Amino acid sequence: METIKLTNGVEMPSLGYGVFLVPPQEAERCVTDALEVGYRLIDTAQAYYNEEGVGAAIAKSNVRREDIFLVTKVWISNAGEEKAARSIDESLHNLQTDYIDLLLIHQAYGDVFGSWRAMEKAYKAGKVRAIGVSNFQAGRFFDFAHYVDVKPMVNQLQCNPMIQQTGIEPLLAETDTKMMAWGPLGGQGVEGIVKSELLAGIGAKYGKSAAQVALRWLTQRGIVAIPKSSHKERMAQNLNIFDFTLAPEEMAQIATMNQHDAGTINFQDPQFVKHLIETYG
Repeated sequence: METIKLTNGVEMPSLGYGVFLVPPQEAERCVTDALEVGYRLIDTAQAYYNEEGVGAAIAKSNVRREDIFLVTKVWISNAGEEKAARSIDESLHNLQTDYIDLLLIHQAYGDVFGSWRAMEKAYKAGKVRAIGVSNFQAGRFFDFAHYVDVKPMVNQLQCNPMIQQTGIEPLLAETDTKMMAWGPLGGQGVEGIVKSELLAGIGAKYGKSAAQVALRWLTQRGIVAIPKSSHKERMAQNLNIFDFTLAPEEMAQIATMNQHDAGTINFQDPQFVKHLIETYG
């Protein structure tokens, strides 16, 4: 498994397993399967309501805890220093672990600075090995990173060959913040990646599928990808991408697929923000 190094020296796997929209009752089975086929990064969130299943799978597995990179996120309903601090302890309890490898702020709204103070304290106390953000678009990310002491080590964004997030890359580079891709194979308004003739044609040269090419393209850009599947065979296929390297001209060909650079969800849309704050804040 290839890794990337965060600003504090922590090594993070380049490919992981995401449990977004995995029902709570299915989470333990899915994570158990993911660990068995070789995944060592597991991405969950308070808002997914499946941390308990993730924790149970890890506790029952034969994989050492130190070999697993565990990610979760503070939801907007837990924004603010005191609420976030309590929620971190709740996540530790739900996940049956003494520490979280990467903790993210899930949305860019609510008292994010208060949440960050709680996360910085958890980081310094050893409850968390690395901290970052999720769904912080360019302007919001710059504003936030400018005012915090510990700079975000990761920004998790919707990213795949049709949503390439090239616009925010220079801003992330200023703080050496790594990108983590949710929806690396589509979803949330993105269709066609796994059926792409371009990706399939490139994959044929290596005996790989369009999906495997899409994931390899991300990891070669230095972006961590977290595909989701409830099928063990598909999990294994998604993981099997490190035995080939895309040529520069192939990387450039895939770059032409970009359609919605910053994503299909406008996290700065007033109606979206209003919904988040009024529903969960």
